[in-house]
Amino acid sequence: MSGRVHSPWRFAGDVLWKRRPIHLTFFVTRRCNARCPFCFYLRGDGLGGRAGPAAPELTLEESEQVARSLGSLLWLAFSGGEVFLRPDLVEITEAFYRHCRPSFLLYSTNGFLPERIREVTEEILRRCPRSVVTVKLSLDGLGADHDQLRGVPGGFQKVLETHRLLSELLEAHPNFELGVNTVLCAANQDRIEEVLDFVAGLEGVRTHTVSLVRGDLVEESWKEVDPQSYAWVAARLERDLKEGLARRYRFPGARLKAAQDILQRRLILRTLRTGRRVLPCYAGRLNLVLTETGDVYPRGASSGPSPRGRATAPTSAT
Repeated sequence: MSGRVHSPWRFAGDVLWKRRPIHLTFFVTRRCNARCPFCFYLRGDGLGGRAGPAAPELTLEESEQVARSLGSLLWLAFSGGEVFLRPDLVEITEAFYRHCRPSFLLYSTNGFLPERIREVTEEILRRCPRSVVTVKLSLDGLGADHDQLRGVPGGFQKVLETHRLLSELLEAHPNFELGVNTVLCAANQDRIEEVLDFVAGLEGVRTHTVSLVRGDLVEESWKEVDPQSYAWVAARLERDLKEGLARRYRFPGARLKAAQDILQRRLILRTLRTGRRVLPCYAGRLNLVLTETGDVYPRGASSGPSPRGRATAPTSAT
């Protein structure tokens, strides 16, 4: 696969000199078929600044205009809402693939649309053979715990069905990676070990990320996570990687990505404990966020987003 995918090493100079954004997170929709109480989109003044599912979304043509303005990207992450609710997700991806030649394409999903997720992922893999395509399934608890956290009865079984369907693509597509993401919040921090143990046994899953609940929430109590809980998670994931207990990505540079994950979790823990930024912020210089309404934000871990205006004009996203 190393001879086929767009090389990530071509961005070494950009990372070193911080000359331009090479990582874009595109919130393609705020529509969702889950009701997670810890979602920052539940607030009308959240990311995007518009309340309700009726907020206008960038069209395919507008998305392509943005893609044309950006230049090459190392990492393109699609998020939401539920990304697979966008009927034109394949076409949006293909537009960015043509114009930005991303090394990595990432899709975060709640996994509640098994057949559609399988169909769309397979088509993206067919149309984007030179990008590493990663689908991250959300899994925050086991059985009824997950269903309650996501507000969808039977949701846990739907995630497992999506995992089964996607794992069937792994052998035919060496550029496909299957992962899991868990949101660590006040409600599941005491049961996080059983989640990690369960995910470790899922066939074909190469990586498990654990994200701290974040954003401006309707109920701020969801963010009352004991730093020791996150410290335990970070130590467990680091140990598993170092001892070879965790399966790593298959793409070139996977060991470097694993090292980056370890360092990132250490920095997040320091930030959580100290309540302040521990590194210089490169939001807007290396990372950007594009919302479904076309607003562009520098992506900062500590300071939060700062709007830079609509992205429908080519100069707005550069």
